[in-house]
Amino acid sequence: MKALTIKQPWSGAIVHQTKRVENRTWKLPASMHGARILIHAGAQRDRRASVYGPHLDVYSAIVGIATLTGCHWAEEDRPCSPWSDDNAYHWTLDDVIALPEPVPAKGRLGFWTPDEETVNAALRQETGVAW
Repeated sequence: MKALTIKQPWSGAIVHQTKRVENRTWKLPASMHGARILIHAGAQRDRRASVYGPHLDVYSAIVGIATLTGCHWAEEDRPCSPWSDDNAYHWTLDDVIALPEPVPAKGRLGFWTPDEETVNAALRQETGVAW
C-alpha cells in the first residue's frame, strides 16, 4: 500500500473536513487510479494556508485512508471544488476515513511505501466511520 505526504492543514482538511481534491503540479499516475492510499500529514505546515480547526495539528503521521478516484486539469471558468486551485491537476478522493489514532511515520515526497508495521497499524483502524 502506498502513502502520500500532504502538508497540514490540507491532510487534516481531507480526513476531518470536506476537502476531496488534492492539488498537484503533476498528473496522477494511471497505476494509482482507483488505489486505496494512506494519507500522511507532513512534518511541516503550509504557511500559506488559512484553514484552521481541530485535528489540523498532527505532523509526521498517517492520519487517514482514502481512494484516489480521478484526476483532471483545472478549468478556470468552472472550479470542481472550493478546495481546487487554478493551474493544477486535481486528484479526486473518495471513501475517506480519519484514523482515530495517528500512526507516527516519516514521509517522503510523492508516493512512498511505508513499512509493514505502519500499514498494519493504520489498517487495523480502518473500520472507523467514512467522512
